[in-house]
Amino acid sequence: QVRLVESGGGLVQAGGSLRLSCTVSGIIFGRNDMAWYRQAPGKQRELVAGISGLGHTNYADSVKGRFTISRDNAKYTVYLQMNSLKPEDTAVYYCAIEALDYWGQGTQVTVSS
Repeated sequence: QVRLVESGGGLVQAGGSLRLSCTVSGIIFGRNDMAWYRQAPGKQRELVAGISGLGHTNYADSVKGRFTISRDNAKYTVYLQMNSLKPEDTAVYYCAIEALDYWGQGTQVTVSS
């Protein structure tokens, strides 16, 4: 059984930082591209950042220069370092192996102004 478990969400003031983690089990982690998505209330889920099995990354324009995605294949974990957070970053953040349609349960990030 494949499981993706996110952690690290919380409440932070604008300008602050959070680091999200997503630990994967039940699949060969290093072979799979990973991604972080987010969904704000009343909005569609959107891609935040992705990282390939080889470590190539891509970002939504709205987070470029502020967020960094990384992975530790030995720990079966993908990270999302979020700096200079803004109220508009408030959302539930999900990690995913989109190609296989595996998703975590989500972690809430709330940024206060």
